[in-house]
Amino acid sequence: MNCLRKSLFKRSLARMLHGDMSTARFTYVSGPDDYLALRLAKKAWADLSADVEDDFSKEVISGHAGKVEEVGQIVNRFREATQTLGLFGGRRVVWLKGCSFLADNPLGRAEGTQQACEDLREILETVLPEDVGVLVSASPVDRRKRLPKWLEKEGEYLVAGGVDAKGNGMETLVAIMMDECESLGVTIGNQALEILINKVNANSRLLLEEARKLATYLGDEGNEITAKLIEELVPNFGEGDFFETTEAFFSRNLRWTLDALRRHFFAGHDARPVIASLQNRNRLLIQLKALSDGGEIQVGGRGIAKPGFERAASKFSDRYDGLSEKSGYNVFTQNLWYMGKLVGEGKMPPLKRLIDHQQEFIRAFEEIVERPNEQEEALRSMAIRCLT
Repeated sequence: MNCLRKSLFKRSLARMLHGDMSTARFTYVSGPDDYLALRLAKKAWADLSADVEDDFSKEVISGHAGKVEEVGQIVNRFREATQTLGLFGGRRVVWLKGCSFLADNPLGRAEGTQQACEDLREILETVLPEDVGVLVSASPVDRRKRLPKWLEKEGEYLVAGGVDAKGNGMETLVAIMMDECESLGVTIGNQALEILINKVNANSRLLLEEARKLATYLGDEGNEITAKLIEELVPNFGEGDFFETTEAFFSRNLRWTLDALRRHFFAGHDARPVIASLQNRNRLLIQLKALSDGGEIQVGGRGIAKPGFERAASKFSDRYDGLSEKSGYNVFTQNLWYMGKLVGEGKMPPLKRLIDHQQEFIRAFEEIVERPNEQEEALRSMAIRCLT
């Protein structure tokens, strides 16, 4: 058992209120970090559904709701799923995934949501584990509420860990990072790890993403991620969540992008830093794509070839008159390795798509100016248009 599994197991065991897990009617996964909660929930789902060979007897129901009426619809779908007989009379498994209505926000506090939560509790009370295996996952969660308290007490409670709003739980990040480094075949010292965690603002997903990129950069040149390497190659992601949204968007991962936006607005932040960050990254990609398509630079698995990049910088320097300071408007003021990381082994989107993205960013900005109370919806719609 690797160190991550040991850590998660110990944490979960310490918090489980059922001495005999086999008596629990369902499994409940939660924790302050939604990315880590999802990782652990996926493991729990794999275990729960391992003996169910028929895919028709496996059902995943999204627990994400934006309105009170949607919470009721989710609960009704869950009721139907748990009451449906398995094909050929076999056992069914159901995952109520990522319940967003258990958080301390207006949706979670709404009277209609509270009634739907009570209905959900009644459904779970009637579940027969021998007929239906149930997994419920949620993050963030207001543990003071009635349903989360009941879920922790009555279910097989697995705690994903992670850093909470007060900064507690940093040891979980250390554990997952050490586990990831082991799997990547690299090492990292305590000082270097502390610097990396600070640079990604203790964001678990960004932490693992940057670790993989650093390991790729090392290649055959060594196996230690040093503090010097991190300082040189990892940008400061800062206090805001908008940097995560940018990483998610340009990874073309719609689910991650929507989750990052939800976290950003849940924390009460404004949409404009998100749009500015997206525009800045996209400007760089447009320049890189134009240079690549024109044969001015060579992009490969190791990034951008330095000789070609330097020749292009000399050739087009007059086009950037007055833009000698580091800027998204001048690609040649950027770190070459960072530019190579952006292009992602040459798999850049077509130039037209990048230009379309820029137009969508302008459209989203105009929408938030016109409807300042609907900023999250404007950016969610923009992401869906761009990434589907």
